[in-house]
Amino acid sequence: MTTEPTPAPLPASSPAAPAAPVQAPSPVAPALPAAPSPAATLPDGAGPPPARLAYDAYTWREIAFLLSNLPVTVIGFTYAAVVLPTGAGLTVTAIGLPLLALALMGARLLGRLERGRARGLLGLRIDEPSPLSSHNRSGNFFVRLWTALKDPVGWRSMLYHLIRLPWGVLTFTVTLTGLFVLWPVLPHVVRAMTTVDRAMVRGLLSPSPDLERRIAELESDRGVVIDTAAADLRRIERDLHDGAQARLVNLAMGLGLAKEKLLEDPEAAAAMVDEAHGEVKLALRELRDLARGIHPAVLTDRGLDAALSSVASRCTVPVRVSVELETRPAEAVEGIAYFTVSELLQNVSKHSGARTVSVDVWRAGDRLMLQVHDDGRGGARLDAGSGLAGLAERLGAVDGVFVVDSPEGGPTTVTAELPWRDRPVTLTKEG
Repeated sequence: MTTEPTPAPLPASSPAAPAAPVQAPSPVAPALPAAPSPAATLPDGAGPPPARLAYDAYTWREIAFLLSNLPVTVIGFTYAAVVLPTGAGLTVTAIGLPLLALALMGARLLGRLERGRARGLLGLRIDEPSPLSSHNRSGNFFVRLWTALKDPVGWRSMLYHLIRLPWGVLTFTVTLTGLFVLWPVLPHVVRAMTTVDRAMVRGLLSPSPDLERRIAELESDRGVVIDTAAADLRRIERDLHDGAQARLVNLAMGLGLAKEKLLEDPEAAAAMVDEAHGEVKLALRELRDLARGIHPAVLTDRGLDAALSSVASRCTVPVRVSVELETRPAEAVEGIAYFTVSELLQNVSKHSGARTVSVDVWRAGDRLMLQVHDDGRGGARLDAGSGLAGLAERLGAVDGVFVVDSPEGGPTTVTAELPWRDRPVTLTKEG
């Protein structure tokens, strides 16, 4: 077995050595940024990705939105142009207003579908307005009818579909023609037109944030008021049943026994009558306390100054009361202020360990201000379920403010604000 000899390599300086070709580095094409994947919705404050000459998925979604503008706007314009004049023309009859209310509810539904189309194809994040039923839960037909007739969401949706027809025709025509004529620059044209669509949807189909927040607050406040009223009714019923009612039952039984013994044992009957007299006094005292808890007579007759002074006199801690009001507020506001201070003074008596308390009431513009200050141990909190939390909820239900400043070790200052409403003038007829 023979092997072929391997030729020896030539020295580099040898003229026969061929020069090794220098390989130029192959140019590396710069990586193009990947097209952003279209999301279902864009976050708040974020716009669509910048338009490019290339046709990415987002551009095709915008094209689909513009091409669907024509059928959608034709349907919306036809609906609005038919039902709105018909309902308005029939308002002289019994069916006109209900028909107009149904038309606005239908416009609400069309607006919801349009928001869904903008959300799905343009990635436009639009919150849904609160349902019309949440604005009013009354079972009264006329109240529900009036709520539907003054629905701003329905009216804005109706206006949206009335003004969209020319724009829908224009965007459909330009987009369809551009697919064959304006192909190189069509993405930029599409972006410009969908920007106008976004502005229309935001301007006419978006719910008002302030209005929606206010509706939610009123819904919550109404629930607080209803719960508070129900709790007060249960407390009154319990106090009547366990207190005055029970004493009156015992009084009736005692007087019945005294009547039977009146002839047989006059002395025993007299003792029973004397005992019944004591029960009557206790029952009257409990009824007066109960009436004071509902609405004290001194508050009705003499106002906050006298009523709060009366409450302060029953507090276990010395209280200084200062009421600086030139006029009296409305009865409802006055009552809330009275019971707020009354409950705060009860908390001071039970929990604060204070030596002195001050109560100040004054008016600042259109607000009634209350402040209760004590030099107790502090540590009061607005924790859920506490008495202070209940007061805060009650004041919040009438657009009031409740602030507690109570560091550990004291002192504690509770400040409350209530909207001022003037007491209506009562005209009396003499003679």
